[in-house]
Amino acid sequence: MVETKEKVIAVRNLQKSYKGHKVLKNINFSVEKGSIFALLGSNGAGKTTTIKILSTLLNANSGSAVINGFNVMKEPEKVRGVISLTGQYAAVDEGLTGRENIRMIGKLRHLPKANKEADKLLDRVQLLDAADKHVSTYSGGMRRRLDLAMSLLGNPSVIFLDEPTTGLDPQSRLSLWQMIKELAEAGTTVFLTTQYLEEADHLADYIAILNQGEIVAEGTSQDLKKLLPEGHIELGFNQEREVRAAFDVLHDFHPTIHPENRKLVITTDGSIKQMTNMLNRLEQAGISVSQLTQKQPTLEDVFLTIIGEKEGA
Repeated sequence: MVETKEKVIAVRNLQKSYKGHKVLKNINFSVEKGSIFALLGSNGAGKTTTIKILSTLLNANSGSAVINGFNVMKEPEKVRGVISLTGQYAAVDEGLTGRENIRMIGKLRHLPKANKEADKLLDRVQLLDAADKHVSTYSGGMRRRLDLAMSLLGNPSVIFLDEPTTGLDPQSRLSLWQMIKELAEAGTTVFLTTQYLEEADHLADYIAILNQGEIVAEGTSQDLKKLLPEGHIELGFNQEREVRAAFDVLHDFHPTIHPENRKLVITTDGSIKQMTNMLNRLEQAGISVSQLTQKQPTLEDVFLTIIGEKEGA
């Protein structure tokens, strides 16, 4: 018997328009408990609008959204009691210390144990050593981690992260990725929007691609990559004349030539038969291949292909 996981978020036929312009067009998706769900899309696709509706900051025109059994439109106060939101920009007070920021949020949310929880949260996001320093002295990564710690006050069961790593350096981004993974492992449901395809590929259990207000593809990262059955190979050569000769021999495979690094890139179906055919041709022509690399479609390949097809590119 297959175990069915609990759906913490269920969105059905959600619509939102601004001055006659449809931002969301009957979108549908669900999110499992304790999972990381990534909503991908270009600027203006409707990602932030979706998060604002689910976090009760914006009303939908029609459709329904349920979080932890509470109707977002009809029971917003109950929804706010089980969720937390970290927006695109760190919402911290630079004039306060890290510890004071957390305590302030605790008072605003009327949490009796906020003072005791402050140090635990600061330690959790690796900021305990900087707890009594003013936030104005924090780096971008430190501010983002403090913002996340503030969002974790009260142990929300669902946390929304709207492009949480935008503007962070690679080290800070990796640190935040690890924290997001740990949140999900502890049972928190994470709803993530991002423009970084590798971020979704690395973190998300399930991905939905939003384009011009519509969900155009969804599934696990591996499921989405299977939408592009073709990969590509890179053939490297020692001399530029060999690249030109190989291009002529394999012209019917429609190769792309990169003379600056003496490579040919060829889209393939991944079959051994096709690969053997190409290598045999080169051998018969007396052309030596110095390097062969086979690459499968990436999530970025899938995203750009799907978006391009929908926009007629």
